[in-house]
Amino acid sequence: MKFDIKKVFPENPSKFEGFRIIRLIAALYMSVMVARSCIHLFAPDGGAQSIAGIDTSVEGGNNIIAIFHQWGAIQLILAILLIVLFFRYPGLTPLILLTLTLDPVLRFVAGQQMSLTTTGTPPGEALNGVSLYLLLVLFLGSLWNKKAKLDLSGL
Repeated sequence: MKFDIKKVFPENPSKFEGFRIIRLIAALYMSVMVARSCIHLFAPDGGAQSIAGIDTSVEGGNNIIAIFHQWGAIQLILAILLIVLFFRYPGLTPLILLTLTLDPVLRFVAGQQMSLTTTGTPPGEALNGVSLYLLLVLFLGSLWNKKAKLDLSGL
C-alpha cells in the first residue's frame, strides 16, 4: 500500500485520482452534516433538549438554545463551504476529509474540558468515535495511490 501525502495539497485540484467510493461516502457524510446543521439552526430548541437532552427549562435556558442556533449557523456555513470545494475542486477531497476528521477529535477534546449534564447520550457524542474511524478510513483511502499494487507477500 502506498499513501501519497502530497494529495492533501494537489498540484491539480480540479482532478481527483482516487477511488470514486471515497467521494461518494464523503458526499453522503456531508449531506448528513447539512441536515444536522439545519436542525441546530431551525429547530425551536436548536435540538438542545429535544435531541441532546439538555434541560433548557433552567435559568439561562434561552441562552443555551441561542448557542445551539448559532452553532447550527456556523456548522451550515462550514458544510456549504466544504461542499462547494468538494464539487468545484475534486482534487481537494483529501484536504476536505482531513478537515472533517479533525472535527470528532476536537469535539472529544472539547468534551474533556467540561462535560454536559444530559438526560441521555447526545447523538453527537454517541457517534463521535464512529465518525472518527469512518473519516480516518476515508482520509487514508483518499491518499492511497490507486495505481500502486497491494503487496501481501509478507503476510
